[in-house]
Amino acid sequence: MIPPTTSARSVRDDALHAALSDRVRPPRPSALSASLTLGWRALLKIKHVPEQLFDVTAFPIMFTLMFTYLFGGALAGSTGEYLQFLLPGILVQTVVFITIYTGFTLNGDISKGVFDRFRSLPIWRPAVLVGALLGDAARYTMASTMVIVLGLVLGFRPAGGVVGVLLSVALLLVFSFSLSWIWTALGLILRTPNSVMGVSMMVLFPLTFASNIFVDPQTMPSWLEAIVGANP
Repeated sequence: MIPPTTSARSVRDDALHAALSDRVRPPRPSALSASLTLGWRALLKIKHVPEQLFDVTAFPIMFTLMFTYLFGGALAGSTGEYLQFLLPGILVQTVVFITIYTGFTLNGDISKGVFDRFRSLPIWRPAVLVGALLGDAARYTMASTMVIVLGLVLGFRPAGGVVGVLLSVALLLVFSFSLSWIWTALGLILRTPNSVMGVSMMVLFPLTFASNIFVDPQTMPSWLEAIVGANP
């Protein structure tokens, strides 16, 4: 095949430039539109890699069954009474641990160069971060639904009724969305996804177990009870 001459290439480039310059540039997407589009991208990841739902499904089921039937009788006298005490805490623990993946996924996109491609697009700059958090909010909702349904099957009866449950889940989603920004900052600062996961776990594990999720703080030593009282 004979390569095009310089004049032919110049004519072709001029024609291409003219065709592009004659077109009306599409309007820049709004901040909401860009954020929702990138949030949809986060959900498509779950569609193509359904293993990402493991922490949303298996993790809460495992913790709820294990603590209820292994420790419920010893800690509360009966599994039914302990389930009433445990389930709200398991709900919070499950969703809070899922927030780690926000920073983990963001750091992975940065490592692969995907984040730089998004930054070159003519969109609202924070849309990449906000979209990822919106996509994760769907995961939080799935996890909350899974825990509540499992609890109802096992015999949990919320004192606040349906309205109380919905308000509690809404408050938990707002708290988780706020907490996700901390892991987002770590995802922007740390070098590898594994380091984000390690640091996040190091922070969350003590905060989770040094709390009133599993046992009544009044049964703890006074110094530990004071720490639990200050634990958010």
